[in-house]
Amino acid sequence: QLQLVESGGGSAPAGGSLTLACKGSVGTVNAYRIGWFRQAPGKERERVACISSGGSFTEYSDSVKDRFTIARDDDRSVVYLRMYGLVPEDTGRYYCTAGRPTYGDDWCRASTMDTWGVGTLVTVSA
Repeated sequence: QLQLVESGGGSAPAGGSLTLACKGSVGTVNAYRIGWFRQAPGKERERVACISSGGSFTEYSDSVKDRFTIARDDDRSVVYLRMYGLVPEDTGRYYCTAGRPTYGDDWCRASTMDTWGVGTLVTVSA
């Protein structure tokens, strides 16, 4: 059973950057589509970005498109979320999630994912 661990969270000023990483603490992420979701205090969890197994397809929420990049390095069995141009609204706990390969428009939805990490906290100051 795949288990995920996130790293790289922390504090950054507005306009700054952070890079999050997602690895398997048990098992490897290589065969899975991977998503990043986040939840701000008092708000619902929202999708940030997803990448297909193999890396051919990516999807981003409108709020992070052109600022965040999701990428995978299967040689190192890690998926990154590179975040640039951070704004205070990016503050929240960021979760890595994995799902078996699938086809269809819902491939980046939380409900189709199988495994979740415990998250890493990102705080962006104004």
